[in-house]
Amino acid sequence: MSRTGEAIDSGKEFVFNLRDFERVREIIYRRAGISLSDSKQEMVYSRLARRLRATGIQSFSIYLDMLEREINSPEWESFTNALTTNLTSFFREEHHFPVLAEHVKKKSGPVRIWCSASSTGEEPYSIAMTVCEAFGTLKPNVKIIATDIDTNVLATAARGVYNLDRIEKMAPEKVKKFFLRGRGSNEGTARVRPELRELISFEQLNLLDARWAIEGDFDVIFCRNVMIYFDKPTQANILRKFVPLLKPDGLLIAGHSENFVYVSDDFKLQGKTVYVLVNKSEKHTAHKTFGSMKGEL
Repeated sequence: MSRTGEAIDSGKEFVFNLRDFERVREIIYRRAGISLSDSKQEMVYSRLARRLRATGIQSFSIYLDMLEREINSPEWESFTNALTTNLTSFFREEHHFPVLAEHVKKKSGPVRIWCSASSTGEEPYSIAMTVCEAFGTLKPNVKIIATDIDTNVLATAARGVYNLDRIEKMAPEKVKKFFLRGRGSNEGTARVRPELRELISFEQLNLLDARWAIEGDFDVIFCRNVMIYFDKPTQANILRKFVPLLKPDGLLIAGHSENFVYVSDDFKLQGKTVYVLVNKSEKHTAHKTFGSMKGEL
């Protein structure tokens, strides 16, 4: 292991030492709640080296000094975008979508859904396709709010244009129903139908912000594969803020590697990474039981 002031790899274009890496970890944690592990050193170097080239800055230390000095610099957005991981696909973790369909079909009024880490749009469009099929129409009484911290991926999501290899694993009937194939200069791409796009509002939102500019009463909140980047106190704080935004019978849908059972007593597991709110009587009983157990130890 290199000492703090030594370069991680002296053969790189820019000097990047452990002190620089620790500063990046601290700054992105403060800014976005993301906890970077020791194994992310190479990823941090490669992504931020692009920002050094783009800005003409010659060292990581000067770049990080600039960020901390100029708190309103537009470079903050590029810095955050560079360190945000956006792995996604259409109907990823597909077991959630039949659950969503069954849940919304029980609703008689308007349905509201929040996709809290929309990335490049595959997840909110998958949600939109699911509700369209559940209600048998391209214009269901459904509103989907899709948010992400990364403005670059939101722009991609809003365009709704994807290379054909992104949809090749989707059932052909779904592709035919929900996509328009590109022609001419757009050959090799497909665009989501405008009816799907009209169901979704794309907005920038940082889950770490003290206040969210978003109104509640959601029937479903998707928060998949984003909490794994946060430490447990940050996860607990976000889950607390979900509570008043979710309808009493609403669903919180998490990613396959996320477990909220030991993070929050506001939610209980109802299915495979699907959570519902714990009602007040259940929570009171749980607290009483825990208290009596403590007394017996």
